[in-house]
Amino acid sequence: MLCLSLPPVLAGQGEDSLAVARRVVAAASLAAKEYADGVAPGGGRVTAPQEVAEAEQFLDAALLDAPNLPTAARAGADSGLRALRVDVGRAAPPDSVAKRVAVLVQRIAAAAGGPLDAFPSAPPSLARGAAVYQTQCVQCHGATGRGDGPKARHLVGPPAADLTDLGDVSPVDMYRKIAIGVAGTGMPQYAEALASDDRWALTEYVLTLGADPGRVREGEGVYAAHCASCHGARGRGDGPLATGLSVAPPALADLAIQARFSDSDLVALTRDGRPGTPMPGFARELDQGALRDLVAFLRVLPAAERQGPGQASPTTAAFVAVRRELDSAVAAGSPKLALDAYMSFEQVESDVRARNAALASELEDAFAALRTRAGAGAGPDELAAIRGRILSALERAERLVADRPSRANLFTESFVLLVREGFEAILVVAALMAFLNKAGAAERRRDVATGAWVAVAASVATAAVVEALFTVTPGQREALEGGTMLLAAAVLFYVSYWLLSKIEVAKWNAFMKSRMEDALSKGSRWALASVAFLAVYREGFETILFYQALITSAGTAQGGTPAVVGGLVAGAVTLVFVYIAINRFGMRLPLKPFFAVTSAMLYYMAFVFAGRGIAELQEGGLVRTTVLEWAPRVPVIGVYPTAESLALQGLLVVLLVVAVVLLQRRVPAGAAGRPRSSA
Repeated sequence: MLCLSLPPVLAGQGEDSLAVARRVVAAASLAAKEYADGVAPGGGRVTAPQEVAEAEQFLDAALLDAPNLPTAARAGADSGLRALRVDVGRAAPPDSVAKRVAVLVQRIAAAAGGPLDAFPSAPPSLARGAAVYQTQCVQCHGATGRGDGPKARHLVGPPAADLTDLGDVSPVDMYRKIAIGVAGTGMPQYAEALASDDRWALTEYVLTLGADPGRVREGEGVYAAHCASCHGARGRGDGPLATGLSVAPPALADLAIQARFSDSDLVALTRDGRPGTPMPGFARELDQGALRDLVAFLRVLPAAERQGPGQASPTTAAFVAVRRELDSAVAAGSPKLALDAYMSFEQVESDVRARNAALASELEDAFAALRTRAGAGAGPDELAAIRGRILSALERAERLVADRPSRANLFTESFVLLVREGFEAILVVAALMAFLNKAGAAERRRDVATGAWVAVAASVATAAVVEALFTVTPGQREALEGGTMLLAAAVLFYVSYWLLSKIEVAKWNAFMKSRMEDALSKGSRWALASVAFLAVYREGFETILFYQALITSAGTAQGGTPAVVGGLVAGAVTLVFVYIAINRFGMRLPLKPFFAVTSAMLYYMAFVFAGRGIAELQEGGLVRTTVLEWAPRVPVIGVYPTAESLALQGLLVVLLVVAVVLLQRRVPAGAAGRPRSSA
């Protein structure tokens, strides 16, 4: 069996006594933890010999370090550790062992002259933890942490641990194992190889390997409903109700607050509350599953990615880390730093390859070229050119795996699209019906209804044809999707301008009156039917185009398509009520506010679709990807840091300004003082 327990420090080495104290405390605390997992609660019976053996090895490692403790703690620590070794050998009750360890830790802490648990000065980064994992752990524990790395089969002693199933381990326990290793296994100590902040980042990342993303998302909802009002949206203890409490709520995002608790400890705390504090228990409100979901979310709260605006995902943070390390590699001309950048990319490479194998291979080749040319002493210009290729490919890769539109945004956009398009059709049909009633030709209302229903059927048929077109041309899918989104952007911009030009009710009424008079003057039953058909089918075709673009925009986002469908259903229900209110009860709607709001919403969607349409064409290789490093990256509104997408969106902004100026000049004098009408 391979034993990696720490050797005693030779006299005169002058090792920092605080570092030794931390090692001894870590080893003794882990011994108590492992021992509790291996012995029956009352003692006297060993239930897991392997756990007890690990406890003995941790105590042996602590005994080797004890002579180097501060003088005030040395003798007491040595005798205390030996007494613990005896207790473990005779299978004493775990509670008594834990109490003895607690006394030992207090004595060492009093003599150490510094904190025994060095919590990070800044929130640990999951992206940094993933990068450290790739360089230090993946060879044994495997890419997904299941203990199946290429070196795992060659280890002497127990197999590499499955990090996706760690049991009930607190962050402090994990940090200590990373720092001092695990005696009797192939797990080395990293106290000297890794800085403390890197060990904490690695700890946070390892503890997420077995986490279910769905459970974390559910837990975020539970937290928002039950905890955010006191603890704050980001767990900083600054919720709106915090100021009214007699005791300030803990900052759950502070690693030092929750790191000493295991998952079961946190479940018990959230279930039962804490006596003597305002913290309630949620035993009645939340079942065991919801409590577990909440704890899963609490575990990611301390991560740096949760601290900043927008709460960037670990995937997004990984791309930020890759770009930062890429810059360092090019600036230094270092093949080693180039390898570090590629190792950081590897944490998202599998996701990229699953969605676009060619793009993943392109990035792999570009990173390899960077390492090779940097090692050969290539000049700054050549390395900068390779960097440009990598940045372009990284931008496309990040869109694939990190950009996920909000379900709330998709629902809202879907709802507004259907209501806006359907409402215009309803206005046309309702106006035709009302005009026929006033003209004494109520019997011809059936012609209008026939035209409208035929248009609905034609719209459904068109939707089927469009869907078939997307299905039968998979090879050109990016081009088709990108073209559809750009066409939708153009039509949306036109419609938003058209709506702005119809804000004045007098203009809208004149527009409607001319269409009705033209239809009646022809005298044919098909004339009125055709007016209704064209009005409804135009809206139907636009709706199909917009929804195809919206579904493309949703991409593979979890819950994206259901959000779009939900918005569509909600919009349809709203239109039914609007139609009944107008047709049956003669309700008059304020057109000016409606047109103003929907015009702004449609312009916003045109802006988003323009950016995402260019992104789709770039993904298909039909448009270049020129990354502008100074430009912002805001995927939620379709803004990407590329010259091509920003140029088109800039054109839309200019056109908007021109349109508003032209419309303002066309407003007649005194129009602002006229009373507002409704239809």
